[in-house]
Amino acid sequence: MKNRELGKSGLQVSPLCFGGNVFGWTVDKKQSFTLLDAFIDAGFNFIDTADTYSWWVPGNKGGESETIIGKWMAERKNRDQIILSTKTGSQNNERPANVSKEFIISSIEGSLRRLKTDYIDLYQTHFDDENTPVEETLAAYDQLVKEGKVRVIGTSNMSPERIRESLKVSETEGFPKYQTLQPLYNLMERESYEKELMGIVKANNMGVLSYYSLASGFLTGKYRSKDDLNKSQRGGGVKKYLDEKGIRVLEALDKISEKHDTTQASISLAWLMARPTITSPIVSATSLKQMESIIKAPQLKLDREDMDLLNEVSA
Repeated sequence: MKNRELGKSGLQVSPLCFGGNVFGWTVDKKQSFTLLDAFIDAGFNFIDTADTYSWWVPGNKGGESETIIGKWMAERKNRDQIILSTKTGSQNNERPANVSKEFIISSIEGSLRRLKTDYIDLYQTHFDDENTPVEETLAAYDQLVKEGKVRVIGTSNMSPERIRESLKVSETEGFPKYQTLQPLYNLMERESYEKELMGIVKANNMGVLSYYSLASGFLTGKYRSKDDLNKSQRGGGVKKYLDEKGIRVLEALDKISEKHDTTQASISLAWLMARPTITSPIVSATSLKQMESIIKAPQLKLDREDMDLLNEVSA
């Protein structure tokens, strides 16, 4: 399994990234440790979380995911083996999105404390408030990089216009430049990234970490009808995919997974990893069985026929 460079940052990451949004939500601390161990033992090194995961769960405040990851790294003493990504600026129960300098400088201290580390490898703008001048946000990151608290910055859920403006300001003012983009992208949702964002990525040599890589679990093949929606807490999020296109995509995944004697999830991830500009798709798991599909995906080599079929049904 070959690692890939995140943009032009020099950071080398595994071709899949473990999404920590499930920690403290659908996975408790003990199971989180088990899954993280399996991921790292299989040769992967990239973990993504955010300072607000998982604020939407009743009783949670946000920070639960970072806390679990921090305790795991401290127990395993493996911080130097991990490329760690977290994010700032997102809304939660108590506040709206905020990417002001004051907020970023303050919020990273909570992330560092929960993660039990003194630096973040990749620090990302999670949600843009669209009011703060991009110069102010980038000045905050500039300070954090100079202080050694952040190595590389990235962005997610930001408009194409604000991304372009940010990249331009970084060039003119000498601020750190966004090296990565974290967009929604999978076999069911291609249009927004490919039409609005991929050109920016190519022009600026940015790394891409797609989120919802398995379309909230739809691309695992376990949701075939509305009767299947109660199979997990995330079932409600896949209802929109149960249409003509969704059925075509599942039929193609069934065919190709049978051909390669693997799972639909592995095929979906292999397709993503083979797509132009995609560096390291983010994927979550709540069981070791699901983790098997993640571990196997980089070993798959989809041929031209496989890729053409998946590109056609997902267009």
